[in-house]
Amino acid sequence: MSDRIETVKKLFTSKSSRVETNKGDTYYQELFEKCEARLNEMRSLTPANKLDFTDLLEENGIDRREFMKWASATTAMLMLPPMFTPLVADAAVMMNRAPVVWLELQDCAGNSEALLRADGPKIDEIVLDIISLEYHETLQAASGHQAEKQLDEAMEHFKGKYLLFVEGSIPMGMDGQYGTIGAKGETFHDHLVRCAENAAAVVAVGACATFGGIPAAAPNPTGAVGVMDVIKNKPLINIPACPANPANMVGVILHYVLTGQVPELDSLLRPKFAFGYRIHDNCERRAHFDAGEYVEEWGDVGAQNNFCLYKMGCKGPMTFNNCSIVRYNEAVNWPIGVGRGCIGCSEPDFWDKYAYERPMADAKIKAPTGGVEKTVDEFGLGMLTAAGIGIAIHAAASTVAGKRENSGESHE
Repeated sequence: MSDRIETVKKLFTSKSSRVETNKGDTYYQELFEKCEARLNEMRSLTPANKLDFTDLLEENGIDRREFMKWASATTAMLMLPPMFTPLVADAAVMMNRAPVVWLELQDCAGNSEALLRADGPKIDEIVLDIISLEYHETLQAASGHQAEKQLDEAMEHFKGKYLLFVEGSIPMGMDGQYGTIGAKGETFHDHLVRCAENAAAVVAVGACATFGGIPAAAPNPTGAVGVMDVIKNKPLINIPACPANPANMVGVILHYVLTGQVPELDSLLRPKFAFGYRIHDNCERRAHFDAGEYVEEWGDVGAQNNFCLYKMGCKGPMTFNNCSIVRYNEAVNWPIGVGRGCIGCSEPDFWDKYAYERPMADAKIKAPTGGVEKTVDEFGLGMLTAAGIGIAIHAAASTVAGKRENSGESHE
């Protein structure tokens, strides 16, 4: 329990929660000029496929105005000033100059399913359509020796230029024999190492590829690990979550096309534009948390009025992700929006640490101005001393907290 408490405390002083959104005019002017030079370089490259982005937009009834609105929103998501919007639009048009090799290892293919979502011809989908997907073990028609030949040719032709996307964890147990692939029976570990050797950068997609995910949950019989435990000599980007949001995949590729570099990363190698804030910071139920209004049990009045799900085990205060902003299925909804608390799927070891329906004991969560957030657990533990563990806090806790707030008492 003490280890868990220390881990939670560290989360709230983590450097990854502090995002510098304004780096000054000089920085952005220099970056703008670098991006212009990068895009001019990309224009000189031969497209890896013949798909034309502008034609696809017209075929799907998307006009220039709508496209530029998307480019503006994407620029904001990447934490860039509005002056970069035209450059982001140009980068989107040149996405077919960024070859991608996609590996499928120990996983459920949920991230591939997210990539393939087919709920309408939206701009994000068109961007993904024109990516030069040179190899994808789940989607391709080729198999056996033919598939291996296709992979070898793609890695040789785009040597040093392709982005290697990896979905799924790597089983290390029994000398890697829990996972083998191809006609030669290559282990997932050796397959990954070989494919990463000539990649420009490696992108680990989903909870399994980033931190081991559910396959790595205790007792972890296959010895599953994430990509960053295997690949040490390449630029590496982690896009966790179960599944990862396609918008974040698009953002990473766009950033690479635009700058030729990986985006700014946090301490866990996650792009800060997507994982620089806690879900709690932008949650639609945050006001109820601050007011001490919680769902106490499924189906109660609080649930019917969309009160905070913290007491039902929501791990939004411990989870760094942009789910509450970007959402899923063309921004229609997300787990908390449909009444289910966050299980922290973008955090390391989430299945063991967070995926249960009770709050974290001694989380010490503070609102920006103090207040009930710090006292939620303290009151619950004080009232339930016989229960030493867990925090099944009843309504009296919120009442006492509210009185303290109204009286102006400090909780620092």
